[in-house]
Amino acid sequence: MPDKDINDKYRIFLVEDHPIFRLGLRDLIEQESTFHVCGESDNIGLAWNMITGNLPDMVIIDISLVGRSGLELTKQLKDEYPELPTIVLSMHEESIYAERALQVGARGYIMKHEAVNLIVDAINSVRAGKVFLSDKMTSEILVKMVGGTSKSPLPLECLTNRELEVFEMIGRGLTTREISEQLNLSAKTIGTYRERIKEKLNIRNSSELSHRAVQWVEQRHAPSQAGS
Repeated sequence: MPDKDINDKYRIFLVEDHPIFRLGLRDLIEQESTFHVCGESDNIGLAWNMITGNLPDMVIIDISLVGRSGLELTKQLKDEYPELPTIVLSMHEESIYAERALQVGARGYIMKHEAVNLIVDAINSVRAGKVFLSDKMTSEILVKMVGGTSKSPLPLECLTNRELEVFEMIGRGLTTREISEQLNLSAKTIGTYRERIKEKLNIRNSSELSHRAVQWVEQRHAPSQAGS
């Protein structure tokens, strides 16, 4: 039986800045005869232009992109195209980011090292109008909804999305000036975020802040490299 015409397939756009992982993800998706990866980008600016120029059926977005967080793109798409479903794919711990992703409009969240086993199920689930999360994360969110406490919160959960973004950029070795340029914010504003992060995480000085941020970034990258 011949393959479906490409125009009849479910069109998926990928926003991922690691080319090898993006290639593997595209191959996984296109193993399904009804799916087609209609475009790819490694940055938010180009992705936005390509997506808005020719709307796909779904967008899969990595959180950690150069310059800006994938959560920003997720929110932008939700605001402009509320019917366009998005799935957030990330190396970051679910307990820190999954609920944030849903809050800005994502319909699913997958850890990168689980993508091989879950990406097709996630696409089918979201395409059917459902929300896709791991069983563990679904249970934690349900417990919160009924007023319970599933576990002790991780320290980083107290940070806002922007504070967490700045914390990660510090961990990647960016200076205050470089962060301000990438986020298009003043250095004074970034300085304020740094102070808020230190206060919330009970960090005494800038040296300790940098050390904690670097440690966290290194821990977050380890599973992704092993899984890809």
